[in-house]
Amino acid sequence: MSQPGSSSHTSAPDTAARLAVRERPDRWAVGRQRWSDLLFLHWRVDPAQVQAGLPRGLHVDTFGGAAYVGIVPFKMERVRPAGLPPLPWLSWFLELNVRTYVHDAHGRPGVWFYSLDCNQPFAVALARRFFHLPYFRAHMECERLDERIQYRCRREGAGGPDWCYEWEPACGSRTAEPGSLEFFLLERYLLFAAAPDGQLFSGRVHHEPYRFDAVALGGHSVGPARAAGFACEGAPESVLGADPVDVSVFALEAFGGAVDDMDYRD
Repeated sequence: MSQPGSSSHTSAPDTAARLAVRERPDRWAVGRQRWSDLLFLHWRVDPAQVQAGLPRGLHVDTFGGAAYVGIVPFKMERVRPAGLPPLPWLSWFLELNVRTYVHDAHGRPGVWFYSLDCNQPFAVALARRFFHLPYFRAHMECERLDERIQYRCRREGAGGPDWCYEWEPACGSRTAEPGSLEFFLLERYLLFAAAPDGQLFSGRVHHEPYRFDAVALGGHSVGPARAAGFACEGAPESVLGADPVDVSVFALEAFGGAVDDMDYRD
């Protein structure tokens, strides 16, 4: 039998595989956190462009023949190791990630991150060291004014204007139907990451399915996606907001595959 991440067999995810990863893993969580004020912006992109940038062992996941790149700003709250209380100044911060969707050779669907901006330096260092994720330090603000969320991000060392987003809070009126575009974009409970030595890892999270709705977008920036190499422009294909979710985080697991020329150092 081929090992996960091998190129000898490639199975695209079916509905059963997409539903299976949202079941809670049968092991202890290593962390707890809460995600709130979630905004999901997605653009269609060429699957070949996505595939060209993926490590060996991962494959672009598509919906209707298209790949998607997403920009997701949100709040991280009550972040702490499992069994410990949250700490003031350390457990509340902001994050903005750029992502696409992939699967491994056994059809496990998940997320591949191009970048994760964060305004908590300790969280950046921890995520890089122990989760092999491309976190970047950033100056970030989020506030509610006149029933709208205003979000701003400026990556340290990056030129150009701030990345700004404004949207109405979500009402969370529905959950995604399997087989829908919303299910493809939102229902993701597995991440893939690459260590500096090329080893690939997968990591699970668990939370209740998102309650979401389309939200009115007052302004947005494509800057984070362009910084990742994607020429996204114009209005997003999908604009969704979601209610807060409480999240359990599970330890990374190594699997087969390799990655070349990846450098996530500042």
